[in-house]
Amino acid sequence: MPEPSVLVVGAGPTGLTVAAELALAGVSCRVLEQRAETSDLTRAFGVSARTMELLDLRGLADDLLAQALPITGMRFRLGTTAFSADFRHRESRFPVMANVAQQRTERLLAAHAAKLGVEIVRGAEIIALRQNDTGVEVEVTSPAGTRTERADYLIGCDGAHSTVRRLLGVGFAGASYDTSILLADLKLRELGSQDVLSRTYVDRDGLAVFGSFQDGWTRAVIWDRQQAHLPVGQPVRAEEVRGALRRIAGSDLGMGQMRWSTRFRSERRLARRYQVGRVMLAGDAAHVFSPFLGLGMNTGIQDAMNLGWKLAAQVNGWASPWLLGSYQQERFPIGRQLVHLTDLLQHTLVTPPAVLRPLRSLVWPLVLGHSRSRATLQRQVAGLAVAYAPAARQRAHRWVGQRVPDLAVGGSRLFAALRSGRFVLLDRTGEVAATARDRWTDRLDALHVPDPWPAGWPAVLLIRPDGYVAWAAQEPLSASQLPHAHQVLQDWCGRPATSGRPR
Repeated sequence: MPEPSVLVVGAGPTGLTVAAELALAGVSCRVLEQRAETSDLTRAFGVSARTMELLDLRGLADDLLAQALPITGMRFRLGTTAFSADFRHRESRFPVMANVAQQRTERLLAAHAAKLGVEIVRGAEIIALRQNDTGVEVEVTSPAGTRTERADYLIGCDGAHSTVRRLLGVGFAGASYDTSILLADLKLRELGSQDVLSRTYVDRDGLAVFGSFQDGWTRAVIWDRQQAHLPVGQPVRAEEVRGALRRIAGSDLGMGQMRWSTRFRSERRLARRYQVGRVMLAGDAAHVFSPFLGLGMNTGIQDAMNLGWKLAAQVNGWASPWLLGSYQQERFPIGRQLVHLTDLLQHTLVTPPAVLRPLRSLVWPLVLGHSRSRATLQRQVAGLAVAYAPAARQRAHRWVGQRVPDLAVGGSRLFAALRSGRFVLLDRTGEVAATARDRWTDRLDALHVPDPWPAGWPAVLLIRPDGYVAWAAQEPLSASQLPHAHQVLQDWCGRPATSGRPR
């Protein structure tokens, strides 16, 4: 096998996304996956608005939406009290959560990565890892035997029990919750075959959350107080699920077939570091949460989109010295915040101690019934609240680090302009765009966008490949200010290429 520039360990959504991002930037990449075959199991199923936006940046969102069921809101029942919350919003072209089986998301991402030239090797398990100043070396075992593979960099996307993280010696701070949770795919007549509302039942005996798939099956996530002590290895029986539904929801909701089920114990953990030398961690290898907000897969894909273009810049030889390290600086605080948020919700609203259980009937309606608190939680779950603090070296415009909306640009959409995986410079007057187009033509698409210009928007915007604002100037730049603009462009996009595409 020819030696790739980057090895990615793990062919789940995170690993496939980061591999595709590298390949889009011209970086050779190989994915090593321990499983010999693709999995038909669906653990994650809710795709958030921000994740859909990131997929749209690469032209994948519409294909995934065609396979998804949009979830427009939530219906709650706490004991005898029932209420609803509308989760639709106007911030994004994707106003709702999209329910789609994880294996369908993986198939879409795998096809995208393969189209870009990513090699996916299945049945390959790493058993040793070494690195030095020039590269990374791993021992890989497979049915054909054991071999050594080398690359310039390696990314561990191999899940909560990450071998890469263990071989690096990186701590995974946190703990397991002391109760088990059931997952099951069910036919539930009383909820309908394609229910556009996520339904939650909370009772003193536990909690059950339901979300429908497009194919008519419903995913149930159940915490049953009477069965929470059972070991995770004990099989889940259909009668156990029916009994839990009767206790928590008041009936078995017309339960018919059960096509799949599992029992697991969730965790709250965060890797102490996301990068050690030439090895990075992403997705569940870097963080795991309580499952009730559905943040795991979404956060992993967002890690991948943040890391991919930065590592590609490093491999291609034009990254500023600080750029690759900004992955840790930007994504670690997000992981830490979400671990704390999900843990707080788990302990106060899902599995509270006995003394706090009566408060749930007060807190849940307050959180979801009040427009401001509901909007805050909604933006967190949708991923739209994520922003990156500007570096200390920048005198930053207030838009720097913010997610950019998908505005109309030259008869098309901004997200379509970002599909090359390069920076996009929007310039109202064209002064900065003209020189940027000449000097950074292989890394940046410079667009002169004359009036009509959106009211209140900066006159110049530099947008990162992952759809966040790198730099902005509120007013058009004078000739004396152009050298500063060029310095900012060099800081983000590297020194101008003299000829051809950089390595």
